[in-house]
Amino acid sequence: MEKTRSEIGDKSIIEETIASISENEKISIPGYVIFLVLYIAATVVVELCAGYRGNIVISGRSIPAVAFTGVFSALANVFIIFMVVFCRKLGFYTAITALLVQIFLIIISIVKTQELISLPGLFTDIFTMIAIILLHKKNERLRNYQQRIMDQAVTDMLTGLPNRFACSELIDNLIKRDERFAVVLIDLNNFKSVNDTLGFDAGNKVLTEIASRWKDIADSGLSGTLDFINRLAGDEFSLIIRNYSNSDDILHTINQYEEALGRLLTVDGCDLYVSASIGYAEYPDDAKNFDRLFSYSDAAMSEMKRLGSGNHILHFTPDLLKPERTLEIERKLRTALDNDNIFFCLQPQYDINHKLRGFEALARLKDEKSQILRPDEFIPVAERVGMIDKVDGAVLKKAAIFFGELIRKTSSDIILSVNVSVKHLMKNGFLDELRDVLDVSGIPADQLELEITESVMIDSAEKALHCIEEIKEMGVKIAIDDFGIGYSSLSYLNRLPADLLKIDKSFIDKMNTSDSSKQYVAAIISIGHIMGFEVISEGVEENEQLDSLNDIGCDFIQGFVWGHPIEANEAESLVLSYC
Repeated sequence: MEKTRSEIGDKSIIEETIASISENEKISIPGYVIFLVLYIAATVVVELCAGYRGNIVISGRSIPAVAFTGVFSALANVFIIFMVVFCRKLGFYTAITALLVQIFLIIISIVKTQELISLPGLFTDIFTMIAIILLHKKNERLRNYQQRIMDQAVTDMLTGLPNRFACSELIDNLIKRDERFAVVLIDLNNFKSVNDTLGFDAGNKVLTEIASRWKDIADSGLSGTLDFINRLAGDEFSLIIRNYSNSDDILHTINQYEEALGRLLTVDGCDLYVSASIGYAEYPDDAKNFDRLFSYSDAAMSEMKRLGSGNHILHFTPDLLKPERTLEIERKLRTALDNDNIFFCLQPQYDINHKLRGFEALARLKDEKSQILRPDEFIPVAERVGMIDKVDGAVLKKAAIFFGELIRKTSSDIILSVNVSVKHLMKNGFLDELRDVLDVSGIPADQLELEITESVMIDSAEKALHCIEEIKEMGVKIAIDDFGIGYSSLSYLNRLPADLLKIDKSFIDKMNTSDSSKQYVAAIISIGHIMGFEVISEGVEENEQLDSLNDIGCDFIQGFVWGHPIEANEAESLVLSYC
């Protein structure tokens, strides 16, 4: 049965677990009892022999009984020494107590009888006491040295968290005891960009601060589960969760660590918002050995990183081990591009008073069987195989042509917002492609908005800034997409000539779960307004979220609460209803 928080007491869960892993020498209670019994038996024999004035016949020879006192006295001291060597502090304190009692009794006997026959035994006990004290001190120094080496072997020197070895030892022990647990792998998103732009010292400070936040959660026990957080290497961490009832408990615990990760982090004057991709697998439901547990957790984590969606947590499923699914999506993507089967849907955007602002164009793919693939399936594949610029380009051109005609028909001032990937934006020829879209579609430049992620400034700041400035000179608007889930340096944002800040859905989902979550969204809105941006919240699905966003001054709303993605003809009808 796993220890509860109250049983552990003031000692942290992590320290308790490390202690159980690193303790390489345990006291053997049966051994202690045996040595103690042998010592008492030898001591009793010594007293019997000393008090017996007769002889003992051995092999026909008569030997005075008192002659055996030295033999059994030496044996008693040998057992005392064994007790100190093998039973550590318990043996040492027992030995000291026994010898002190024995010395005291010998002194009393000498005083009473006025005989010095027991004097050799007295000195033997005194010398034995000195010997075991020296032996104990030397053993303690040796054990402390060994413990320091073991502590270093199980501890990450940068963060102070347990390391990969400690993690593997714990998992091996849990498997041997057949205890249920979950292995969670956490990989920080875009961490290389922090090292590249702010330097390795700043990167180390980020890792140390994150580790401190997570250690506080694990030690506090507030998650309701027993948590063991450790650093594997670089920007990779793992979390071992125990004492949970179901998958909801696991998600609840992981969400607490993710929320702590997402809080503002200031390093060397730069404000950063950190996110991570998280995958987990359970023992024994998903796997029954160490290697598979880690492999399956890694597969789930890698899939989350590949999808790059607002949801960052994924439980392993066997489908993740099927590479043919990815190959099939890639084939369908290439076929769709060849057959012009990339199209778009439009999701309405409104101001806080429910006035139509415009639409975001969302990429869609139709395969040869007319089945629609989800964007979170084909977009990551398009990015990986280098076709995301073609997908972006097809959606941008088709949506702009439709919007140009719609604006001419309705004279509406609505805005078309289109996602542009970092790879597409930084590609040579993108600006010429954008000018061609404006010419062909006839859409007014100030009614076209390009959504870019904040990572564009970290990946290549100067080139990105030059490109964005040229886009702004054309009159096209710029929106910063998914704000808050990457490394949002305010110094970078201050340089961006953007118009709109988009708050990621993951923050809106949590907004009304706690006052701190709501204040976090309010802080993002305030930052946007201070920098001269308008702010739109994505993924608004509930009226309670809508009310909260109204209270804290959000400018625009996008989400199911006021509109699902719709086809072009439905979008036209919606625009006409506002004209």
